[in-house]
Amino acid sequence: MINTKIITLLMAGMLYYLTGFAQLAQNIRGTVTDQLLQTPIAGATVVITGTDKKVVADSLGNFRIPNVAAGTYTLLITCINYADAVASNIVVNTGKEVVLTITMETKVRTEKEVVITANSKKNRPLNDMSVVSARAFTVEETQKYAAAVNDPLRMVTGFAGVASADDGGNDIAIRGNATTGLLWRMEGVDIPNPNHFSEAGGSGGGISILSSQTLANSDFLTGAFAAEYGNALSGVFDLKLRKGNNEKNEYALQAGFLGLNAAAEGPLAHKGSYLVNYRYSTLSLLNKMGLDLSQGTTNFQDLSYNIYLPTKNKGIFTVFGFGGLSSDNQKIETDSSKWEMQDDRYAGKFIANTGATGITHTIPIDNQTTLKSALAYSYTANSYNEKYVESSKSNTRTG
Repeated sequence: MINTKIITLLMAGMLYYLTGFAQLAQNIRGTVTDQLLQTPIAGATVVITGTDKKVVADSLGNFRIPNVAAGTYTLLITCINYADAVASNIVVNTGKEVVLTITMETKVRTEKEVVITANSKKNRPLNDMSVVSARAFTVEETQKYAAAVNDPLRMVTGFAGVASADDGGNDIAIRGNATTGLLWRMEGVDIPNPNHFSEAGGSGGGISILSSQTLANSDFLTGAFAAEYGNALSGVFDLKLRKGNNEKNEYALQAGFLGLNAAAEGPLAHKGSYLVNYRYSTLSLLNKMGLDLSQGTTNFQDLSYNIYLPTKNKGIFTVFGFGGLSSDNQKIETDSSKWEMQDDRYAGKFIANTGATGITHTIPIDNQTTLKSALAYSYTANSYNEKYVESSKSNTRTG
C-alpha cells in the first residue's frame, strides 16, 4: 500500500514538472525527398493550409516551420517538376517537436497543355507496385479506431473484408482465409509474428509488440499481392519505422493499462538519429509490488528501435529491430478442499518469445536508379509446461 502511494506521488510530481515546462507552440520540420530515388528535393515550398505560414526547403530538402500552435493541420508541398503533395492530419502537441518525411512524385508535363490536380491520396499505398486491395494506414488511425488500442491488427478489423477471429486476441481473418496466412514485413524484410502470447505458426497474439512511438505510415494489403510478397497467403502488413529527431534529444514516458512505456530519440553524427522504445507490463509491475490480482500472472516486456545513419558518399544505413518476451503463469490450488472443477488441479506456464534485427543500405547509382540492400536475423521460441495434481501425487507434462 505504501509503495502504491509513493509511485502515485512520483507520477503526479512528474506530470506537474512536465506541464510547467511545456511550450505553448512547437516546430514542424522534416525532409522532402523524391519518392522513387529517395534523394532530397531542394526548393520545395511547404505551406500550412489556412494560415500564412510558408517555408522553402534548403539544398538538402530540409524545412522548418517554427512556432506552430497546438492543433491538427494539413500541409501542402509544391515544387517544379513534381506533383503537389498533401500531408493531412498532422497533430502538433506542445511537448514534442513534429518531424516529417515527405515524398513527392515526378510530374509528367506536355508542351501544349498542363493539367494539375491536387488530391490528398490518404489511403494510397506507399508501395507503387501494390495497385489493388492495398491501402496505407497512419499511426493516428491505430489510436482513433474503436478498440484499436494502438494495435494495427485490431485497427484493420474496421476495413472491408477483415474480421476479428478471436475476442481474446488480435488474430484476423481476411476474406474468409485462415488467420495463419498473414505476412509481416518491416523495412522491406520478412519478420516473425510481432505479437505477445502468440501460438507457434500464428499471425496474431494477445498484445502487439509494436509501439505507436516507433511506427510510421505503413501499408496493409488484402489480396493481389506484388511479386515481392511471395510468401503471403491472405494478407500483408508492410511496416515502416519513423526516424528519430536528428536535432535534439526527446523523451516520453507513458503509463497505461497495458504497460509502462518509455521512449527516447535524438541526434547522432552526420545528421543521423536514434529511436528506442521499451515497455513493461503493468500487471507484472503490480505483481512485483505484492498486489496479487488473479490466480495467474501475465508477464511481458518489449523493445523496438530504429537507428538512421547517413554517410557522405556511401549511402544511408539503418539498423532496426524489435524483441518481445511474454509468459503466462497459471497457479495451482494445492488445497483439494477448494477444488470445484477439474481445471483447479492444473497449473501451467506458457512462454512465447520473438524478435528480429536487421540492417539496410540505400545508395543512389544514378539519377534514375537507387540500390537498396537488407540483411536480417529473426528468432522465435514457444514452450508450454503443464502440471496437475491427483490426490497427494503430482505429475508434470511438457508440450
